[in-house]
Amino acid sequence: MFKSIAVRKSQGTQYIPDLRAATPGGFRGKPVISDAACADGCQACVQVCPSRAVRLEPTQPDPVHIDLGRCVLCGDCEPVCPSRKLSFNNDVKLCATSREALTVSSAHPNLDPIKVSKALHKRFGRSLKLRSVSAGGCSGCEMEINALSNVNFDLGRYGIDIVASPRHADALVLSGPITRNMAQALQICWDAIPEPKLVIAVGACAISGGVFADSDALDRQFLDNFKPALYVPGCPAHPLTFISGIMDLLGIAP
Repeated sequence: MFKSIAVRKSQGTQYIPDLRAATPGGFRGKPVISDAACADGCQACVQVCPSRAVRLEPTQPDPVHIDLGRCVLCGDCEPVCPSRKLSFNNDVKLCATSREALTVSSAHPNLDPIKVSKALHKRFGRSLKLRSVSAGGCSGCEMEINALSNVNFDLGRYGIDIVASPRHADALVLSGPITRNMAQALQICWDAIPEPKLVIAVGACAISGGVFADSDALDRQFLDNFKPALYVPGCPAHPLTFISGIMDLLGIAP
């Protein structure tokens, strides 16, 4: 029996006691853009980016901008930069409450802090039910959304759960670029969620279309009509990114 206890102790625990303080090793998170000058005429980072997340303004003092709403965190821009201007750290706190706030540069290295919504805190601070809809996703973000409820992250400890029916939900968790075939189903699900309700856009595909942004198979009119309350970047979005964002939005204490 003592041997079995020793083996169990050596295995440790999967439970993450402090989700806000957790920093996953090996995770490619927030882009870091140094003050190093770009090489003359170089556009290597723009040319290699598969989702057009990098924007160059060579005549400006702050020439390189990365849009986390488009970035798939592939890291391809880092090795091609001859000035070693680009790198990534393992910061998972990438969420924002506005689309414009998702862009970083050397002069604006950090995302704007998420503003706690007093109205959302009062309404959903102790209980928030989520209905997940994959609108043409690849299942990457969907797997990470499912992981929110596993033994590692256990988001349910804060009263936040995934539910099966939109009738029982307070928020729609949107993943995928929103294909034409899913546009109507997405709208039906949204209509079935009772008021008050909110949209959470998870992953580069949901936020901007990602690498599929120019596809004529998409119909993203839904987001023109219903602006997300929270943007969760990534490809796929890390569970800790989602958790830090939703806890900040609702003002949930650690």
